[in-house]
Amino acid sequence: MDLTRRQWASGMAAAALSCNADPDRASSSSEARPASGARARHVIDLHCDTPMLLRHGNYDLGARNESGQVDIPRMRAGGVTAVFFSVYTSAVRNTELEAVQEALEIIDVIRREVDRFPDDLTMAASTEDIEAAKRHGAIAIVLGVEGGHMINSSLGVLRTLWRLGTRYLTLTHSRNTPWAGSSGQEGNVGLSDFGREVVAELNRLGMMVDVSHVSDQTFWDTLKASQAPVIASHSSVRAICPHKRNMTDEMIRALADKGGVVHINYYNSFLDSDYAKRASRWESENPDVGRKEGGDARARAKLAAIGRPSLDTLLDHFAHAARVGGIDAVGLGSDFDGVDGELPQGMEDISKVPSIADGLSGRGFGAADIDKILGLNSLRAFRDVESAAEAGRLG
Repeated sequence: MDLTRRQWASGMAAAALSCNADPDRASSSSEARPASGARARHVIDLHCDTPMLLRHGNYDLGARNESGQVDIPRMRAGGVTAVFFSVYTSAVRNTELEAVQEALEIIDVIRREVDRFPDDLTMAASTEDIEAAKRHGAIAIVLGVEGGHMINSSLGVLRTLWRLGTRYLTLTHSRNTPWAGSSGQEGNVGLSDFGREVVAELNRLGMMVDVSHVSDQTFWDTLKASQAPVIASHSSVRAICPHKRNMTDEMIRALADKGGVVHINYYNSFLDSDYAKRASRWESENPDVGRKEGGDARARAKLAAIGRPSLDTLLDHFAHAARVGGIDAVGLGSDFDGVDGELPQGMEDISKVPSIADGLSGRGFGAADIDKILGLNSLRAFRDVESAAEAGRLG
């Protein structure tokens, strides 16, 4: 069956339970920046799916949109300094060769949209680019490829994506690749010999290895194979919400021991098992609600009926990951624009990032530790991957 991205996520949530634009432009936005976000040294989100909106051609990053979660005015309001835009194509609907073409088209869409706003946005392909963007008052846009199916089992395609500026590869998405297992399928398949070659090439290039979406066995195989830190770009805590997309405490510790970072996902069904139960029940009882209207109508109807988890639910994941893996192992991985607005109260879009800072402060986290979570940990892990690649080239 051909599944959309959210249909897949809803199905995964059920399985886990059993185991119109604003006319104001970016350049003239009067929206005030909350103090916490403005003070942060860096605010870096490792996973936003906004390119899926850009592909339709009717979403404008320069306007404060009524739909979606990410645009320039709201990034400015949130004090954001860098966002990793996801290059995502369906692993179910497309052949791997078709996925390569779609990936190239998405990269083109992102670059063309960034070029429209040279005073606000800049493409970035390194930690120095991110730092330079901040010095010049711009927001850095970095590319991440969400699914190894988009390399079509070709190291040459992987190298080409690197040359186009992509700086992490999520090894799988909802289905296994020929060389790595996905959390979206049964069997707990691990890395093949070619999968280990992919990891080695990512290390050589200085491209981050991303273990969100992978099977548990692929996670462990990847940590063993990688010579550089490994990240999870958008995964939450399995001890709080027992979903296969989330990470166990053992995984969080192992990732941290290797210098990696788990970037907490804000999707309600990855945060709160009770929400997932309500959502699954509502979906089965209301198969047609909102479908005729299209857009976000169905998601809005669902949220109106079943409510949202509290911001504290999200903060629980940040705090638990920091307690288990250490303060250096936690970052932001919102999944904005990829979850149909199914987000906690107080975290409805990227302008709300200061609420995370304020919430962590209220739990006793100091300013230096909050800075790490908001962006410095991600920047450090990225820099360590770059340094490992450089050391390999010099060696």
